[in-house]
Amino acid sequence: MRRWWIIPAAALALAGCEGAKQDMYDQPRYKPFAASTLFADGASARVPPAGTQARARGAFAGSSSGRLGVDAVRTDIAATGAQSNPYPVDATLLARGRERYNIYCMPCHSPAGDGDGLVVRRGFPAPPTYHQDRLRAAPDRHFYDVITDGYGVMAPYGDRIEPADRWAIVAFIRALQLSQHARVGDLPDADRAKLDAAAVPGGRS
Repeated sequence: MRRWWIIPAAALALAGCEGAKQDMYDQPRYKPFAASTLFADGASARVPPAGTQARARGAFAGSSSGRLGVDAVRTDIAATGAQSNPYPVDATLLARGRERYNIYCMPCHSPAGDGDGLVVRRGFPAPPTYHQDRLRAAPDRHFYDVITDGYGVMAPYGDRIEPADRWAIVAFIRALQLSQHARVGDLPDADRAKLDAAAVPGGRS
């Protein structure tokens, strides 16, 4: 009992080590443009080796400097302000649109876009089919705005789908509409030949 003071004294001594030992915090280093006797020219700053990039590059450098963030904002502004699809409709855009459509749209709108999705079959109000004349004639911006702000019982998806992806979905919706209303004359020759062969009794498709 006479040595009860040893424990708190040891604790105080150990705590003092953190404040007294500063080598890990105050390591020897040069401040920018400080003088140095280590090099012949008396400067601590060295000329970069030949071929060195003037600034950092790569994903980490882009995000830490804000360059990637600026590019993303510019992309969003351009996509948000467009009145029609600002991207070339190619296989890459359609594949992205299909992927996003399957995640966010297909449960209600169905794989074919006719409004008979699995959620609807379980009692949710059916959305209009994309294949009706009104929506076939609707401008691209209409679909973009509905995705962004919602419509009727459909919730807005502007906080979940990036602007560029909304346009990808619009492109895929147009592809769905075309799939149900394509004219035979618009098909490639090989596909028309298959249709002609299937129409002939005993023909092969």
